[in-house]
Amino acid sequence: MKNYERKLMILQAIIHSYISNPEPVGSRTIQKKYDLGVSPATIRNEMSDLEELGFLIQPHTSAGRIPSDKAFRLYVDRLMELQQIAFAQQRSIHNSLLHDLSEVEKLVENSAKLLSQLTEYTTFAISPKIEQDTLKRIRLIPVDKTKTLVVLITTSGIVKDFIIRNESDIAENQLNLISEFLTEKLANTPIYQLGYIIDHVLMEELENMRFSARSLLPMINNTLSEINDTKIFANGVLNIFNFPEYQDFDRAQSLVKFMQTKSNVADMLLNAGEDHDVRITIGRENLYDVLRECTMITATYTLKGQTVGRLALVGPTNMDYGSVIPLIRSVAREVNEILIEYYET
Repeated sequence: MKNYERKLMILQAIIHSYISNPEPVGSRTIQKKYDLGVSPATIRNEMSDLEELGFLIQPHTSAGRIPSDKAFRLYVDRLMELQQIAFAQQRSIHNSLLHDLSEVEKLVENSAKLLSQLTEYTTFAISPKIEQDTLKRIRLIPVDKTKTLVVLITTSGIVKDFIIRNESDIAENQLNLISEFLTEKLANTPIYQLGYIIDHVLMEELENMRFSARSLLPMINNTLSEINDTKIFANGVLNIFNFPEYQDFDRAQSLVKFMQTKSNVADMLLNAGEDHDVRITIGRENLYDVLRECTMITATYTLKGQTVGRLALVGPTNMDYGSVIPLIRSVAREVNEILIEYYET
């Protein structure tokens, strides 16, 4: 056996041991747990070499060693064996995601919730701003005598809705007429331009309509900025306390505080890149100091060439990559297929 092959074999054994039990690993443990066909002395020598090469770290309080971020990167890129997802679980993932297809944003939200349940890690989903998208249709639906539901449907399939208050009761047929008028005038208009057109163009064209109908437009206009806000969905944030690495309360609290701050999570996800496959950042590869003892795995959802959401999982660097990566790939693949089947029309 060549020296580098033996080093890889021993490093893989150390990583497997550390994933199953996040404690420093010694040569005696490797000899007992794994039939590598080499002597304890050889294992010790190779571990020393691996430490010099930056793949292992020896904590001050232990004679054993732990894998470095560099080791986990090598493991993910070359050494790990991905587990196969059973057909029954694949169907379960698919069916769970079909539970609510009322809007793209809901599908993105549910994907993060499902992934957290499957992995017991912290997950996030983000629905990016839609300002560059264009309007396909607008509907005004009566809720009661004083409330109207406004539904915006974009050309990429994203649905945004909000409720406005009427100054007086407006008949359903009148709301239908306004819906048709607005759709005709605003279809294919970028979302970021809607407010200007409503305020400077349509109000003049609606001079002859009932005042109660005309009064809806300023309220719609005032709410447009709110619907363009980035939505963040978080699941299992407190799962971080289950990781042995975060038994230190102050460390765990800092990470939880980071994850509960919307601007932090939005920046984290929006800067994650748009790989077609999942993107894995390990330890110090992460841009944020508070995440440098974590691994983040992200996937991107697209519809008609536009990003409509992003999914992320955050866990310790010693996560079971071989089982977690297939799960996030499966969820991401199912979501993208559902987007094509149900929304790409």
